[in-house]
Amino acid sequence: MHWKPDRNSHLTINTQIIEWMRLQIDRGDWIVGTRLPTQRHLAELLEVNRSTVNIAMDELKADGLIESKIGAGTYVANNSWNILLSKSQPNWQQHIEASIHKPNYHTIQLINEYEQNDDIIRLSTGELSPDLLPAQKIEESLKDIFLDARAIGYSEPQGSKKLREILTKYLKKRGIETSSENILIVSGALQTFQLIALGLLEERSILFQETPSYLNSIHPFQSAGMNMVSVQRNAHLSSTLRNTKRKKQSLFYCTPTLHNPTGDNWSVEERQQLYDICKQLKIPIIEDDVYHELLFEESSSPALKSFDESGQVLYLGSVSKTLSPGLRIGWVVAPEPVIKRLADVKMQTDYGSSAISQEIVAHWLSSGLYETHIFELRKKLKTRAEFTEKILAKKFGNIATWEKSKGGFYIWLRFNEPVINKELFLKLLKRNVLINPGYIYDSTDYHHIRLSYAYASFEELETGLDNIIRIISTSLETKY
Repeated sequence: MHWKPDRNSHLTINTQIIEWMRLQIDRGDWIVGTRLPTQRHLAELLEVNRSTVNIAMDELKADGLIESKIGAGTYVANNSWNILLSKSQPNWQQHIEASIHKPNYHTIQLINEYEQNDDIIRLSTGELSPDLLPAQKIEESLKDIFLDARAIGYSEPQGSKKLREILTKYLKKRGIETSSENILIVSGALQTFQLIALGLLEERSILFQETPSYLNSIHPFQSAGMNMVSVQRNAHLSSTLRNTKRKKQSLFYCTPTLHNPTGDNWSVEERQQLYDICKQLKIPIIEDDVYHELLFEESSSPALKSFDESGQVLYLGSVSKTLSPGLRIGWVVAPEPVIKRLADVKMQTDYGSSAISQEIVAHWLSSGLYETHIFELRKKLKTRAEFTEKILAKKFGNIATWEKSKGGFYIWLRFNEPVINKELFLKLLKRNVLINPGYIYDSTDYHHIRLSYAYASFEELETGLDNIIRIISTSLETKY
């Protein structure tokens, strides 16, 4: 043996010996079962103190590479090659567990995975059925869209000015007076949450929300270190917000129109009350208004943003729930400094939303195609809701309650008994039925299902609901 530790190396003598011994095992010079020289002999060969060899061998024993047999010496352990193989690869699991963005609930991971299966009956999804998407009309409209070289390059940091100017006119129908400089084009509402978390809030800020809440099923704020606080909109709301907020940065997230997941709609008085409370306490509001165009009946309830005279409200809109989720186009309306900040963060993350998608949305909004589509879409969704409600009335009346849908995609179905748990979710999954259980929106809720009628076919809706009632009825019979 000619190797000796290099006393001029930046590595310690001990570290060099450990790595040398690992190398002998790794390349097969010392195979499994090989008896190692004694500590005294190794110390003489390497020209080091015996204590140095002892420390090195103790570390290799702790790693499982070598083992001592009483009275028989020290040997290369049986599992040494497997251990070395695992140590030669990056420990990706350690990277994953230490990462900033938190993993989603296992139930939601399963939902995201199984939604891609063509055999699955999707009673869970917040997405329009392919039958409801105007694919052919979008394709036909492409011939009317002129794309010059500049239009299909990178857009401005805030997005296409053409689209933003069209939106200023479109938003007037919601009572929102704004300018193109106060609008940022985003890749859907979810990106807006991420931009706000990264660009407007310090760590441990407070995000107020109602319970249950869609935000509990995603983690953009939680992963950024925000504290999520659920509150009730009652007579104590003002004092609750004041006492919880204190001197911390905070925002209030809400969906006043067709709340996700409950489908509730706030009255004008409720909207005004929340706006006034938050204005008094200087708590900005995130108004998620992505479902308002899908109300079955015309509503007199304006957007919260229409009350806003001081830049209190950050308004979110999107075509993902109405025209196409694949276009990935939404918008934020906010004070200009906020828009500039969010645009800067967005440019650092994706360098702008799809230019072609922005051209398509601009054309549909300005040509009247969008409004015509929305009119027809509402009628189709209402037919689906009524079909689903008939099944519920026929089969679920004795074990559950619900409110008649006022629009959108969902019915917030409440079971009299707390039967909506992970076990039920998995049983339904085995029958190719996918649901969104209430506990993903409120961890203590085992009574609700957010039932979607927007994606599954009429036949699938009936089959899926039959499976739900059958499994729950069996569960209740077993329980009692």
